[in-house]
Amino acid sequence: MADNTPVNSQITDAVTQTNVKVLGEAPAQAMGLVYQTMAHSISLSMQNAMQTQGGLQQIGNAVTSSACKMILDTSGGGMGGGGNKNQ
Repeated sequence: MADNTPVNSQITDAVTQTNVKVLGEAPAQAMGLVYQTMAHSISLSMQNAMQTQGGLQQIGNAVTSSACKMILDTSGGGMGGGGNKNQ
C-alpha cells in the first residue's frame, strides 16, 4: 500500500499497478512490432523477386519470338518452303 497521502491509497495503488503493467508489457510489444516489421520487409522482398522474375520471363518470350521471326524470314517462308521470295 502507498504511504499516507492526501490521495486515497486505493487510487495510488491502482495507478502504480497500471504503470507496472505497462512497463512489464513494453518489451513483448516491442518485439512483436519488430517481428511484424521483419515479416513485412521479407514479404516486400519476395514480391520484388516475383516481379523481377515476371519481367525476365517477358524478356525471354520477346527474345524467343524475335528469334523465331528471324528464322522464318531467313528460311524463305516457313516449313518446307525454301523457296525464293522473288518468284
